Amino acid sequence: MAAQNHAGNIIVNLASLPDFLRKPILKKRMDEFFTMSVPDRQEVINNALAAGPTIPFPNFAKLFKTWLEILASLEDDKREVMFSTYIGEILKNPQKLILFNLDGILGIFLELEQPKKEVISNTIRRIFSKLTDQERSSLEWIIPQNAKAHLGI
Repeated sequence: MAAQNHAGNIIVNLASLPDFLRKPILKKRMDEFFTMSVPDRQEVINNALAAGPTIPFPNFAKLFKTWLEILASLEDDKREVMFSTYIGEILKNPQKLILFNLDGILGIFLELEQPKKEVISNTIRRIFSKLTDQERSSLEWIIPQNAKAHLGI
């Protein structure tokens, strides 16, 4: 499996790097993501969803915060593509979210500076507004209430 999950291996390795190395490498990998085909993007996201829970939470927290900070600095359309791809894959496989520490992930989001939180929340709300009623309902079942409240969804 390790040979098949290159994106997951990269994520695990990035999580253990110091900040000064993690941020530019993650930014470059994210830039590459937007040049991929839709199926390749979906595969990367599925690999990330599989790898995330295997990373010790302190390392995951650093990686996730860096990822959010980079996302907040991207153009709206790129941020929307990233979150839409994650949401789409989570809708196909909601069980993948169960293994994550969702309260911890919300805590990381809440540590961001207010303008970054607003940028990310606005993007997520915009994506939610484009979902079907059934898709929104499915996500509402798996997203903790406190996260929905902080995101405004």
